[in-house]
Amino acid sequence: MERGADAAARALELVLASLEDSKAEDIVSIDIAGKSALGDYMVVVSGRSNRHVSAISEHLISDLKDEGLGSARVEGLENGDWVLIDTGDIIVHVFRPEIREVYNLERMWATPDIGDRLH
Repeated sequence: MERGADAAARALELVLASLEDSKAEDIVSIDIAGKSALGDYMVVVSGRSNRHVSAISEHLISDLKDEGLGSARVEGLENGDWVLIDTGDIIVHVFRPEIREVYNLERMWATPDIGDRLH
């Protein structure tokens, strides 16, 4: 069994491949290891419509299960505006573009650490 960073990196590759396969748009991957206890990576993507957001999410959930990572927590699948898929190591946010713009998660998480700004 892989552990730690290796497992997270392998899971990230799987997530990104699944999202590409589903034609997810504007895929952004953010390394949050050491910045948050939530996980190692955050992935933010867009789908063109509620139906596309749901399809991207369902495809990713299926791919995770196929790879033995089926214990992901999922929220928002019913509405298709914003679906959160939390694998433990990776948090995936699948948005409709308008909703993504409102929350702008990647900008919040991509800000430099305070210590980085002081040097």
